[in-house]
Amino acid sequence: MEFIKITEQESNHKDLEKKSVVDLVNAMHEEDNNALKAVHKVLPKITELINEIKPKIKNGGRLFYIGAGTSGRLGVLDASECPPTFGTPPEKIVGLVAGGIPALYSSIEVAEDDLTQAWKDLSEYNINSNDFVIGIAASGTTPYVIGGLKECQKNNISTGCIVCNLNSPLSKYADFKVEVIVGPEFLTGSSRLKAGTAQKLILNMISTISMILDGHVRGNKMIDMQMSNAKLNKRARRIIMGELGVDKKEADRLIVKHKSIRSAIDNYLNE
Repeated sequence: MEFIKITEQESNHKDLEKKSVVDLVNAMHEEDNNALKAVHKVLPKITELINEIKPKIKNGGRLFYIGAGTSGRLGVLDASECPPTFGTPPEKIVGLVAGGIPALYSSIEVAEDDLTQAWKDLSEYNINSNDFVIGIAASGTTPYVIGGLKECQKNNISTGCIVCNLNSPLSKYADFKVEVIVGPEFLTGSSRLKAGTAQKLILNMISTISMILDGHVRGNKMIDMQMSNAKLNKRARRIIMGELGVDKKEADRLIVKHKSIRSAIDNYLNE
């Protein structure tokens, strides 16, 4: 029996090319709101997933995202933003996309049909039972992702998934599944739209909350943020001024001396 994909169903909006710009904008915004509502319905499942990731990260494990196309690119995007935001090493949260780096900027859709490649990609990182792997696939049928999670389960590696269809083939190999049902896309089958939006929202929660729980945030500030440009140096100065009640000159002195927000704050308080 063929698996029915909600994400491939006919759009609720007809004759798009005949609509005005304002009608198209309003219709797409309406659908984006539906994505938000869909995420709200699965908050308990997201919570459960993060609670399972927490001890892995705390004990030195790593988080991997695997996906293809838009889903894979979203995973890579989320992972790549963690080192500058939270000061984590690049290998702490890793995003893998079918087709590798070229697939980030060029369509290599055939790569997603390989059932064995994801495990090969994960194996290059010496993945083990201390790690956690999340498969991201709007359809829930992507062979690259299914094969990866299947092999993870065989090797006692915890798995999760973010999918936009119910009871998909991928969910069978996820220990913790988030099925966020956004419905048919505005443009029939274009899962980079609502499905991608929902996946990005969930990935934001997973990485940000995991990093908060791992101690990379104090109050509501990114105290391990990398100070890699002028904007971020100014942000670091504001954080230090706010945390310590010092002026700009003293904050700049602490930044130059300690080279990190956390060290600047901790050393100042211990002086």
